[in-house]
Amino acid sequence: MDNRKKIYFASDAHLGAPTINNHRAHEKKLVDWLDSIKDDAREVYLMGDIFDFWFEYKHVIPKGHTRFLGKLCELTDKGIPVHFFTGNHDIWIFDYLPAETGVIVHTEPFLTEIDGKKFFLAHGDGITPYEKAYRKLKSVFTNKIAQKLFKWLHPDLGVALARFWSRKSRESNQGSEPATFQGEEDEWLVKFAKEKIKTQHYDFFIFGHRHVVIDLNISNTSRLVYLGDWVHHFSYGEWDGENFSLKYFQE
Repeated sequence: MDNRKKIYFASDAHLGAPTINNHRAHEKKLVDWLDSIKDDAREVYLMGDIFDFWFEYKHVIPKGHTRFLGKLCELTDKGIPVHFFTGNHDIWIFDYLPAETGVIVHTEPFLTEIDGKKFFLAHGDGITPYEKAYRKLKSVFTNKIAQKLFKWLHPDLGVALARFWSRKSRESNQGSEPATFQGEEDEWLVKFAKEKIKTQHYDFFIFGHRHVVIDLNISNTSRLVYLGDWVHHFSYGEWDGENFSLKYFQE
């Protein structure tokens, strides 16, 4: 009898982020969680920004993350589907990660039915009409010519530039971290989901990106979930076949 009954969701680990003091301990905590769920996991959804930076050069990938990559291989080798969503930090995933680890990569929102419930799954960046400036920037990042030009940079330079950009971005937003829920009227993803269910029913909208832990009823039959992160909260979602719940990992 197959006892893999649960589906797990997590996001925003930001492995390798320059603002994290102990990278080994940070990675190990995520790996320990994956190890703790491997015996009853039916599927695992990693919902974006798992890496703080990722770029696949022709013969090179960013240094580190060895234990995490090994754990992904272990899960997929056991026959557990692992869905890996690109986020705004790890947008440059091409063919190496799925080929080597067996993960299923999603670069767009993924609409699926699980146990008779409809799920709208996405990292959450750039999908609302309120992010015009970012959507223009994202179109540059996903442009094939821009990606090819970045590949011409030596990896030491390319990764260093990305780390510098990441640190400066966090420093400029220091006052807002850890992030806080801005209220239903000011949360773009909440407004987006409420508009979406006017024309198409979904039982669950599940997002990363916001680094906030929220389980919100947006109608009598629809819920919106922010998964939190693995920087401050170490939170994750669990679907047991009938109920969805947010939990916190305790080693």
